[in-house]
Amino acid sequence: MNKFTRKVAAGAMSLAVGFSAGQVYAADSSKPIVIPTHNWSSQVVMAYVIGGIFESMGNNVDYVPADTQAVYEAIRNGDVTISHEVWQSTFGASFYNAMAKGGIIDAGTHAAMTLEEMGVPQYVIDDNLCPGLPNWEALKDCHEVFATPDSGGKGRWLEGPQSWHGNQMPERLAGLGLDDKYMVKFAGSADAIWAELASAKKEGRGVITFNWTPNFTDADGFVFIEFPPYFDGCRVGDGGDGACGSPKGWLKKAANYKFPKTHPAAYTAFTKISFTSNQIGQMAALVDIDKMSHQDAAKAWLAANEEVWKPFTQ
Repeated sequence: MNKFTRKVAAGAMSLAVGFSAGQVYAADSSKPIVIPTHNWSSQVVMAYVIGGIFESMGNNVDYVPADTQAVYEAIRNGDVTISHEVWQSTFGASFYNAMAKGGIIDAGTHAAMTLEEMGVPQYVIDDNLCPGLPNWEALKDCHEVFATPDSGGKGRWLEGPQSWHGNQMPERLAGLGLDDKYMVKFAGSADAIWAELASAKKEGRGVITFNWTPNFTDADGFVFIEFPPYFDGCRVGDGGDGACGSPKGWLKKAANYKFPKTHPAAYTAFTKISFTSNQIGQMAALVDIDKMSHQDAAKAWLAANEEVWKPFTQ
């Protein structure tokens, strides 16, 4: 049991007492606040964390699985109330497209900055498995290090689910002139990425995977590959050749435009919510390292961090 988990256990009783005595805001509608869940740990845990905060204020909450891109249309149309992890590089376009149509509003930005990129575990650098990394040009001379039984002799990039970024990584390989030496495999879920990282570490072999920060993997060490800098228009969909890397970006919150009127107290709290990279990483670690369910992880995090989230409700 790690230090944070011990803190979680110690705080569990105070959470239960706090929630049972939670304030009720009469101005908020009894209609449930609908929170979407996606397919990576921090987002799902944070959904239940924020839902728990709303419930502590006397609100009703529903959770619905939602497509990571289509969710912004669902918010705009009122089928979903909020989105609490809007990553700039992956979902910024869908978010702004929905905003342009009307019905969805920007509810503020988390303290955490984000990066989503292909990279390697720290030991790949330390053991010099591909000399010259993290500079992307090193990949030209070491594709065999990253070959797998299903890659046809090419080095393999294990990307996230295709719904996250479409064909961005295959287009990047082509733009960089690496598609003759590397191929992209799309993982079925974030869990498949973590399983591959664990397997590669155990075997001491080279592996290139998609990853992001903030994430629980920050603790073990993960090195993002340094690709040519991102600039507006470099993606294939924007008229470029796709050779650029990913930008560091914001992590926003979105809400249906009626939310401030139907649930004024909850909306005000939502605009105040701002988590750091460390806090988000802790939420994910409770699932991906400590093997809690998302619901239990959220309860545990809330129990151990009342000093963080209670001011949002005041």
